Amino acid sequence: TGKMKVAVIGAGVSGLGAIKCCLDEDLEPTCFERGEDIGGLWNFQEIPIERRPSIYRSVTINTSKEMSCYSDFPVPDHFPNYMHNSQVLEYLRMFATHFDLLKYIRFKTEVVSVRKRPDFPSSGRWEVTTEAAGEKESHVFDGILVCNGHHTDPHLPLDSFPGIEKFRGRYFHSREYKSPEGFRGKRILVIGIGNSGADIAGELSRVAEQVYLSTRRGAWILHRVWEHGYPLDISFFTRVNHLLRKTLPSRLIDSHLEKILNSRFNHAHYGLLPQHSPLSQHPTVSDGLPDLIISGKIVVKGNVEEFAETDAVFEDGTREGPLDVVVFATGYAISFPFLEGVIPVRENQVSLYKLVFPPALEKPTLAVIGLVQPLGIVLPLTELQCRWAARVFKGLSRLPSTKIMTADIDKRKEAMEKRYVRSGRHTIQVDHVEYADEVAEQIGARPGLLRLLLRDPALALHVALGPCTPFQYRLVGPGRWPPARHTILTQHQRVLRPLSTRRLGPTGPPAPGPAWGGAVRVGLAFLAGLVSYYRSGKPSAKP
Repeated sequence: TGKMKVAVIGAGVSGLGAIKCCLDEDLEPTCFERGEDIGGLWNFQEIPIERRPSIYRSVTINTSKEMSCYSDFPVPDHFPNYMHNSQVLEYLRMFATHFDLLKYIRFKTEVVSVRKRPDFPSSGRWEVTTEAAGEKESHVFDGILVCNGHHTDPHLPLDSFPGIEKFRGRYFHSREYKSPEGFRGKRILVIGIGNSGADIAGELSRVAEQVYLSTRRGAWILHRVWEHGYPLDISFFTRVNHLLRKTLPSRLIDSHLEKILNSRFNHAHYGLLPQHSPLSQHPTVSDGLPDLIISGKIVVKGNVEEFAETDAVFEDGTREGPLDVVVFATGYAISFPFLEGVIPVRENQVSLYKLVFPPALEKPTLAVIGLVQPLGIVLPLTELQCRWAARVFKGLSRLPSTKIMTADIDKRKEAMEKRYVRSGRHTIQVDHVEYADEVAEQIGARPGLLRLLLRDPALALHVALGPCTPFQYRLVGPGRWPPARHTILTQHQRVLRPLSTRRLGPTGPPAPGPAWGGAVRVGLAFLAGLVSYYRSGKPSAKP
């Protein structure tokens, strides 16, 4: 055909976006998917399959539909703001059908290896070996988009838990958990207070005799329903909030956030107070955890020092038992086994330019998509990565020198180490607005607020004060989507649409929407805090 041929590895959220972005740039994609269906992480399977993402039956997303969609394909307005995994999969099916993506996917086909061809320094081409129904096949591609995700290899650090081999009960990684069936009346210990650990502990506590939740450092607990009942991310991830976070003293911001989070429940009283600030660790989103702790269904414990045959001994010397089950919600390890050394991984650290491109390749014809863990939302970031990668492959966007890319990688790693608690889960952290703008800048899709203000003041105010939804990155540049303006101006109505299921009489003036009142209130609160900060001459938050 004369078109550049691109292999897309995986047909989940990132892979589907990658196929479409290739088509948008007139590239020829072929997607290889190990499973029988699309959806990746969001395609629930009753039995976990090795080296495939796995979720439990009740999983509901922690990010709202307006923030979690493809930038030119909004989620239907009647869908709930926080979708169950089955509704996420339904949305992905709609996306794939609307853009006719399925014909580019080869299902039940595993990528065994990806190797540079002998002429790679001049051609940038790759040899891809796949296996389907026991038969191996070799292909040649001009570009590779790695979209296999980073929730495939469970991190199960049994060496860190002396005595676990003596434990007579059942223990397993959280990826094997599917539902509370079979756990009624059990005494259960969940290790890890990330989103999965908090969710699983909460779900099991409703049928178990007792659930213990072990946390090494504690955690700040966020809830999905924020001020005036709006979704957390709609209220939080705005350009004005990002500007305040970048310009005001970090201790002032930490103090303000701690005050908000402790106003719901005092984290110290609940045994959850960490030594780090709210923005120094990936947050845990849990609506029910405080209720379950205060009602005794969940007992918070510290780090496990060792296991006995039926008990767990904790670092503070306390002992709990007998235990029937231990669930290790200890995260995942990053790996690319089929790349055979193209991207080295050391202690969950990966050296990629802007978390996408290996800096040392002679030709930039391989990109990793979705290897980010944002304080924010993954899907729109992966889509921007795909748009950028497709244009780099085609030669429409150019990468800087290896030296500049390596310096950028080192700078990012240094910033992460300075900000975040040292942990294997904090090697791919990004801030939503900052990173989205950073990648959009590479393709000319970042909206210019000053120019927008002069041309379209109403839209500019929604972009500046409202939620930084994916549609903002379709206003200008390559891939501009004409309906983006209307979609942004009507996003508040789509947030409220699924909640408007009962007709009400006169209720007085409406609560301020997240695009206006929330941003203004946050700004005023920060400014008031700033005045107090400088008058006192010392921060109100702990260092």
